[in-house]
Amino acid sequence: MRISLKWLRELVEFTLTPEQLAETLTVAGFEVEEIEDRTTWAKGVVLGRILEAEKHPDADKLQICQVDIGAESPLNIVCGAANARTGMVVPVATVGAHLPRINLTIKKSKLRGVPSEGMICSLTELGLEKESEGIHGFNLSDPVLGSDVRPLLGLDDVILDITATANRADGLSMVGIAREVAALTGGRLNIPEAAGVMMPTGNTTSKLEISLPEPQICPIYIGTVIEGVTIAPAPDWLQQRLQSAGVRPINNVVDVTNYILLEWGQPLHGFDRDRLQQVAGSPDLTLGVRLAREGESLKTLDGQSRTLEPETLLITANDHAVALAGVMGGEATEVHGGTENLMLEAAIFNPVSIRRSARSQGIRTEASTRYERGVNIVELPLACRRAIQLMTELAEGTVVVQASSSSLASQPTVADVPLRLERIHQILGTLKRGEDTLVEAFLQADEVENILAALGCGLIRQDQGGQVSWRVTVPPYRARDLEREIDLIEEVARLYGYDGFGDTLPSKNLPGELPPEQQAIRQLRAAFRAQGLTELMHYSLVKTTGDQQVTLANPLFVEYSALRTEMVSGLIDAFVYNLENGNGALNGFEIGRIFAKADDQFTEQEKIAGIIGGDSTQGRWIRGGQEQPITWYEAKGILEAVFHQFNLQVDYKPDPSVAQLHPGRTASLWLGDAHLGVFGQLHPRLRQQRELPDAVYGFVLDLPLLVAAIARTENRVRQFQGFSLLPPSDRDIAFFVPLDVPVAAILQSMEDAGGKLLESIELFDDYRGQGVPEGERSLAFRLVYRAGDRTLTEADIDPLQKKVRESLVEQFNARLRS
Repeated sequence: MRISLKWLRELVEFTLTPEQLAETLTVAGFEVEEIEDRTTWAKGVVLGRILEAEKHPDADKLQICQVDIGAESPLNIVCGAANARTGMVVPVATVGAHLPRINLTIKKSKLRGVPSEGMICSLTELGLEKESEGIHGFNLSDPVLGSDVRPLLGLDDVILDITATANRADGLSMVGIAREVAALTGGRLNIPEAAGVMMPTGNTTSKLEISLPEPQICPIYIGTVIEGVTIAPAPDWLQQRLQSAGVRPINNVVDVTNYILLEWGQPLHGFDRDRLQQVAGSPDLTLGVRLAREGESLKTLDGQSRTLEPETLLITANDHAVALAGVMGGEATEVHGGTENLMLEAAIFNPVSIRRSARSQGIRTEASTRYERGVNIVELPLACRRAIQLMTELAEGTVVVQASSSSLASQPTVADVPLRLERIHQILGTLKRGEDTLVEAFLQADEVENILAALGCGLIRQDQGGQVSWRVTVPPYRARDLEREIDLIEEVARLYGYDGFGDTLPSKNLPGELPPEQQAIRQLRAAFRAQGLTELMHYSLVKTTGDQQVTLANPLFVEYSALRTEMVSGLIDAFVYNLENGNGALNGFEIGRIFAKADDQFTEQEKIAGIIGGDSTQGRWIRGGQEQPITWYEAKGILEAVFHQFNLQVDYKPDPSVAQLHPGRTASLWLGDAHLGVFGQLHPRLRQQRELPDAVYGFVLDLPLLVAAIARTENRVRQFQGFSLLPPSDRDIAFFVPLDVPVAAILQSMEDAGGKLLESIELFDDYRGQGVPEGERSLAFRLVYRAGDRTLTEADIDPLQKKVRESLVEQFNARLRS
């Protein structure tokens, strides 16, 4: 929000410079993003009167003006503005003046041979407008020629651009900032009042009623009819205050509603009462608030015809939609140059309803921003009376009737919040002033009371057994922010100053360390990166595609309306994106969560998933630049390498049940008796739909199970195993075996039969085709035997090799070839 210091000084007394105030507010949580010193925009620009304006003899679009600025003799100024005329009171930039908004320093010059001793300025050249039709003329009855024009244009001001945090709705108003400055500096507040506004209860020309069928959406609505208004430009002081806040002046009525928005943070809206009656179809009006119905539409003030969603909140007149409640008015009932009678709306709307309504229409306004953060209910009548007072003064209207409806039984109250001095000391610690003394090492009770009282809180002090505590009544304008004891402690620290508290470190510094689970996750990431996989990250939000998804109540976009139930689709999207952008095949992995819903029960699981594809080899020039797709075994080898690094024994079993993977080239992974995940080649139909290469593989693993296995002590600590200096002895064995027999089971059988002397087993041939019975395959293994204390003989090896053959025949019905 843009804060005018000139306006702020009328609301609170302070002596800080703009820079000091900006630093004070920033430290207190109101970040000042920019200081705009407007006093420099028109330095050296004075008030002048055009005594004579004659056409330039050598230029059709130039005039030679004699301008009186209160000096001994008038200035001769060549002016190119078409509206320059004799008698105009104008801003004159004298020689030496610098206009920073157009980066121009005024010098004596000649234009078409005629000397010029200054420049008559437009509002554009002074930085007040983007475009001006000509020079600016003042409407002054007794101008003081030669005086500084900055007070007349509102340029004797400094603007602070302040960002208020989401919890500080009061920071979106001048009164709210004034209260904050008063609390920080101790300055006296001068809050504007609206005394003397009379509110009649009846009217002879029309009837006004308020109907609120859903009070939870709109707890309070006040409608006021003001007749006989005269639409005209607002006075200069009002326009200047709006311009300083970045708001474009329109007319006296609309400007007053915008002024109250800035002053109190209370959005108001003015309807043309006669147009409202035309839309309603009756002179008797019943104003209401409801949600839009299917098929309704409304043309808003921005000229757009909007199709209303069921969650769009509306203001209605006799049940006809006339405005988007709390967001934007309707074009059919807007205040215009011929408006004579007004209906002024002042209301409180539910923040969630306004947020949904604004989002459904894709618009965000100053009014909706304030309603979303929460408007102070208590000060609504005051803001309404203040607006009525200004409208009767500036638009010469007369209040004829006011109607209201409220679902609140009485004045809203704020519950007392307990606060303990001991808890303040525990949270905030010692003060810097108490580093060398024991007397005032902590905040004292009186200091806490002064700080909270400056914030507008009421306190009841309680002393029990030497322990000081309070019952704190929070002011209504901070009710949404200060709800708990810790909130009050934060306010105490914020206003006292965070730099006033000690920063003593603990007496003993112990080395920190990650828990085993976090260490395991980091090691797992490093292991996959070492295998050439890039770590990826996707949003957990996806489109809604099924009933099992967890959907969001109010999503930002349709594309992000539900939580993902699996991770492979996101990896495929990333793979396709890289291919389409010429980056080649993507080998990557992702650690994330998946979500599901079943019978109103929600589940959340942590997974690690990956995608592998493309040619990962080097030296393609040997093959004439042709790619060599990665095989199933090479992709599986990447997983095997990761498992081997952590000393994990993972078993592979056929699994045709995964829809996204090839039914004949998919394996389920088992860690002991626990199901670890799946690995396989993408389904041919899926590859065809996404135009993927044939050799693309994916895996999904249970992260907690994998991390728990890695974190176990026996897997984290590497143990040295001695090696033998004696030669090995190897034996080959080949046999036919049914296709459904997994190699992992065969390896386990041979390891059990070979005993301790069997050092390693290697599969070196897998053949299917001519000479092999149908439904079988030929496998050949090399078994290596070695002892650490002697050279093995045939007598040592033959019995073991025979036992291996017998186990294969017995367990798998293998038919030996050698």
